[in-house]
Amino acid sequence: MLEVTTADALIIEQTKSWLESMVIGLNFCPFAQRELELNSIHFAVVRTDDTQSCLESLALECERLDHNKSIATSLIIYPELWFEFDDFLDYLAIAESLLEAQHYQGVYQLASFHPHYCFEGEIPKDPANYTNRSLYPMLHLLREDMLEVALKQYPNPEQIPLQNIKRARELGETKLKAMLESCRIKSGKLD
Repeated sequence: MLEVTTADALIIEQTKSWLESMVIGLNFCPFAQRELELNSIHFAVVRTDDTQSCLESLALECERLDHNKSIATSLIIYPELWFEFDDFLDYLAIAESLLEAQHYQGVYQLASFHPHYCFEGEIPKDPANYTNRSLYPMLHLLREDMLEVALKQYPNPEQIPLQNIKRARELGETKLKAMLESCRIKSGKLD
């Protein structure tokens, strides 16, 4: 097992702060708090400069989930790649193809987050984009069976995205941008 560097530990702390304040705090994902409290989220920081190595890391995360049922989900964080959102979307398409080629379709699902996330057809300043904005480009690898169980137990799960969009727009871009930036932790302090 690779040792987590100090820089990687900081990125993981920042990501946990984002999870706590935005994803859980704003209830963008009503299922995240349980997994964070159970310590069943694996955080992987991938530092490489090529797509092939990133795909290999994604395959390794799938194998990690295959062999460790105590991990509910993995967040794969790319702090040094895909600063441009369109480039990240290209990688996401390749990553989804990899899951299909490795026969993980129906087993695992990918969700994506990015600092400049923008829903198709929306303007970049739309606060709704903050439901998928994060500090770093990131893939969220979810177990489909666990997701199905969680969705069956949640009343009207199809309303979650609509509620998130409404909440984000009520808060506004300025507040959400400030909240996201406050998750950047340096030396144990908020920026």
